[in-house]
Amino acid sequence: MASEVLNTLFDKLEKFISTETVIGEPFQVGSITMVPIITVTFGVGGGEGAGKDNKGNDGKGGGGGVGCKIAPNAILVVKNEELSVIPLTNRGSLEKIVEMVPEILAKVEGYKAGADLDSEE
Repeated sequence: MASEVLNTLFDKLEKFISTETVIGEPFQVGSITMVPIITVTFGVGGGEGAGKDNKGNDGKGGGGGVGCKIAPNAILVVKNEELSVIPLTNRGSLEKIVEMVPEILAKVEGYKAGADLDSEE
């Protein structure tokens, strides 16, 4: 029974964790391509037991569980054929991304303004 539970847990985990989970889907911000790099940590446990209660009744049972943590680790940035990595682990990941928003928005607005100028010509 325990091996069945563990096999089921690993099957589900295998479907969840893939290369797309660790290397995220690339996305565009203007002419910049960004690829998130993600850390996946997990733990698996299972067990079973059998015995008799104080009235002499037989019983058995089993169970299992999986825990998983997914966190952004870095962003791969491709700009004008140059590659750079922005680590997100030194500080809070959300804080780092929020700090980048004005720069990203400025680049997008610059890209849109350039597109508007091109369409006016």
